[in-house]
Amino acid sequence: MNHSHPFYFGFLATGGGLLAIVLLRSLASASQIFVLIIIALFLATGLNPAVEFFRRKGLSRAQAVAVMFVAVFIFAGIFAWLVIPPVVSQGTQLIKHAPSLLSDLKHNHTIAALNDHYGIVDSLQRKLASISADGTLFVTAFGGVVGVGKTVLSGTFSALTVLILTLYFLASLPKIVEMGVRLAPASRRDRVSRLTNGVLDRIGTYIGSQITVALISGIAITIISASLGLPSPVALGMLVFVFDLIPLVGHTLGISIITIVALTQSVLTGVVAFALYIVYIQVENYVITPKIMHRTLSIPGLVTIIAALLGVTLLGLVGALLAVPIAASAILILDEVVFPRADKA
Repeated sequence: MNHSHPFYFGFLATGGGLLAIVLLRSLASASQIFVLIIIALFLATGLNPAVEFFRRKGLSRAQAVAVMFVAVFIFAGIFAWLVIPPVVSQGTQLIKHAPSLLSDLKHNHTIAALNDHYGIVDSLQRKLASISADGTLFVTAFGGVVGVGKTVLSGTFSALTVLILTLYFLASLPKIVEMGVRLAPASRRDRVSRLTNGVLDRIGTYIGSQITVALISGIAITIISASLGLPSPVALGMLVFVFDLIPLVGHTLGISIITIVALTQSVLTGVVAFALYIVYIQVENYVITPKIMHRTLSIPGLVTIIAALLGVTLLGLVGALLAVPIAASAILILDEVVFPRADKA
């Protein structure tokens, strides 16, 4: 066949387009798996400094990884023991007293006036009565029995997948780095190796910084909960500590739980708890986090905020995880490669 014939060109162009479409659809179908892989690799890189610490104490890498996972399981057990019972009991109490709480709102003149004009409280009362009359509030919230089953199975599968992948990545991280460095020319491998290890150190430092921010958040919420007289303030603080490690939705979950527990005491307590939590979120976002990132990663606070906003906008959860480490790695490459070349030019 004549390669210059229009039919030949059109056939190849169409075949290439179809192949590209199939490839993109395949990548889109596997996007959730890619997200889990990225999260597991990110967690493994963040835990690597702790593994290296135990290795310096004389343990092998396998033993150090085992120690880390035992510590994680112990924390998870303590967390479940302290947090789950009070959360379940307070949630049940809120559902039980929700009608009376809504009725108490009508005692406020402003809310009563709004209810007279728009029927807001009355609508909430009717909706609550319709979904909780037969005890199906929890099931209804998750889209029925099938929805509850899918949510539980999907969450369990994702958690186990991330756990197993993190274990394998953590155990074989040095070999993965060594294999990646070998792709570079022999004359540049030493420089590439040092830059790669520097990037990994930045990611590990970022994880440590996030844990520090979450710890401060947990302590602050514990103090707020105790000052407001909320039940189980330590458990609430631990819950917020774990939630604060989740990008995008962490504080949304935290403020929801704290407000719900506070509403079981009174409407005023719920409003005050909500307001104090909002104030703390602003302090954390614009004061605590930028300062900690600047000290540990040498990243200006403005760069931290911009990187986080761009990461969330472009890639959602994955972008929120990777934005600040990528910014720190870019600054490292600028300091080690770009700026020295510019100074010598």
